[in-house]
Amino acid sequence: MTTLATIGLDLAKNVFQVHGITAEGKVLVRRQLRRGEVLKFFQGVPPCLVGIEACGTAHHWAREIAALGHTVKLMPPAYVKPYVKRGKTDAADAEAICEAVTRPTMRFVAIKTTDQQAALMLHKTRDLLVRQRTMLVNGLRGHLAEFGIAAAKGPGGVKTVIEALHEAQDQLPELARLALHGIVEQLGHLGTEIERLEARILAWHRASDVSRRLATIPGIGPITASAIAAAVPDGTLFRSGRQFAAWLGLTPKAHSSGGKERQVGISKQGDGYLRRLLVVGATAVMRLARKDNASRSWATKLLERKPAKLAAVALANKTARIAWAVMTRGKTYEAPAAA
Repeated sequence: MTTLATIGLDLAKNVFQVHGITAEGKVLVRRQLRRGEVLKFFQGVPPCLVGIEACGTAHHWAREIAALGHTVKLMPPAYVKPYVKRGKTDAADAEAICEAVTRPTMRFVAIKTTDQQAALMLHKTRDLLVRQRTMLVNGLRGHLAEFGIAAAKGPGGVKTVIEALHEAQDQLPELARLALHGIVEQLGHLGTEIERLEARILAWHRASDVSRRLATIPGIGPITASAIAAAVPDGTLFRSGRQFAAWLGLTPKAHSSGGKERQVGISKQGDGYLRRLLVVGATAVMRLARKDNASRSWATKLLERKPAKLAAVALANKTARIAWAVMTRGKTYEAPAAA
């Protein structure tokens, strides 16, 4: 084991697979480990390069193994898959991970701290509760429509439909009232919990220097800024703002062959949550595109040539590139001087 140079670790719930090679590529270790044996194994191995797919629990194991003196690299599973030679087994996956981590062109995922993961957990929980609230609102509106009670969409429509329920509850069957009031109560509980989570996110945002600097960019508020700051602990992992925008899925997807260049919309790969937040923020900026601001002037010119939704995505792409520059240069956003 003294010559062990690289290890590929395939994560699982209970049974892990290890594949270890020397600097010359000779296989020294190919075995399974139970969950309780993983750290004991790495404690008995000299410091080496350890490759792991960036999947569930990957950041936890990366922190634990790195604390033992090893160099741990996380990789997107999509970038590891081409190195699987044939079949789908844990041993084949571990071998592919071991080979992929040594490639000079491989792109790695920064290991997140527990605080960053906790901040992202706030965002994911809030997003889950917002989706649940939307489901309840749609259910309430659909059920009331069966009794001839209709309401407009949006937050204002929710308030109206609840008021209509209270006004017409004497005309509704008892079972219907029981079901509908249960939905209304759940909406109230969800609203309170969402507000509590948003308050904690805002507190985290104010305590983070990177998040505060990101919030100076038009189209990025505390929610988006804190999400980017927590999801991207090291902006220097991306060579450029375009690569960061590509990671978010905001760059055109190429479908070219035979010398013919063709682009078929954005790739929609990468972090869908951050992409959605940036597009929503860009849409808000587009509404104010006629005001005197450099980014809005650019958006105004784009609106003259392109549809509004396409222009919003293009502005989100530009915002992502600015966000990368703000993170890597350690400065706040400064609007360019008007021409």
